[in-house]
Amino acid sequence: MKKRMPTSLVLLSLLLLTACTGQPVETQPKPAPEPPAPTVQTPPPVEQPPQYPYTAPLTGLGSQEDVNNKRPLMVMINNAPPARPQSGISKADIVYEVLAEGEMTRFLSIFQSQKPEVIGPVRSIRPYFIQIGIGFDAMLVHAGGSQEALTTLARSDYSHLDEIQNSRYFWRESFRKAPHNLYTKPELLEQAMQDKNMRTTAELPHFTFLPQDAVITEGEPATKVDLTFHSLNKAGFVYDEKEKKYMRFTAGKPHVDLIDNKQIAVTNLLVISTKHRVLDSEGRRQVDVVGPGDGYLLQQGRAKKIKWKRSGGVIRAYADAALTDELPLLPGNTWVEILPTSPGLAQSLKFQ
Repeated sequence: MKKRMPTSLVLLSLLLLTACTGQPVETQPKPAPEPPAPTVQTPPPVEQPPQYPYTAPLTGLGSQEDVNNKRPLMVMINNAPPARPQSGISKADIVYEVLAEGEMTRFLSIFQSQKPEVIGPVRSIRPYFIQIGIGFDAMLVHAGGSQEALTTLARSDYSHLDEIQNSRYFWRESFRKAPHNLYTKPELLEQAMQDKNMRTTAELPHFTFLPQDAVITEGEPATKVDLTFHSLNKAGFVYDEKEKKYMRFTAGKPHVDLIDNKQIAVTNLLVISTKHRVLDSEGRRQVDVVGPGDGYLLQQGRAKKIKWKRSGGVIRAYADAALTDELPLLPGNTWVEILPTSPGLAQSLKFQ
């Protein structure tokens, strides 16, 4: 019969075994690990639109500056092929495109809420350009003009700045040939207004704007727009769904602003048909900018047939033949394309 080992010897043996292995002797089972805490997904913060203290009167967009009575500048900008791409035109609140001589159009660019670095190339003025500009109480900026236009300016109190007598507010660039190389900038034009004691405030025309988040549902699909001013002068717009703007093309190529090389983008595209009459062998024209007439208002990829007339100094779109139901604009810039009634909108305007 074996003798039992004394308890003290058993404990001593366990201690020696622990010391040799370096690991404690476990006498009880390990508890089961606790399940990981569930991951709480925090939704990303909702991006709030920027808040502005003011609203620009010609675009309906928010502004950090109160420009509600700031006098606009209307600059005649050249659109002949040697003048492209132009500078600063993408910063204009409103642009009117209308034929001059040589079957080329000119841009009557209204600058009010934004200041581009450079504007140009600057070109000459015509009587119907004056009619458009005075509706905005703008200072008219040009380089010469037709005899009829210059006579009109000389006999009136319209504020205008002609480069021919005021070259210090303009300059010519060396990378283009005259007459397609004349430029200016807002700071020089504002200095000219001060030097000549011109008003810097104005009574601006009133425009009605839709809410920023408005969605246009009426009208025909119009995501691709083709304009024919002449067989040698074609332009177009393609609607960008992401940007919610019409992107400008000229002669089949993207029309960019020389300052940032970005394609010109338009929120409101108003296309109207007006009477044009060639006056002389030089191709000078008389263009009706009073109306009434027919046209289309294109917004968010849709085209609505409209009537137009000049009311309160500016060309406006109406939903009814009685010209009482004015159509509001989307907040953003506006381009007004003025096409001749001959051959008419059916031939000069195509959209799909």
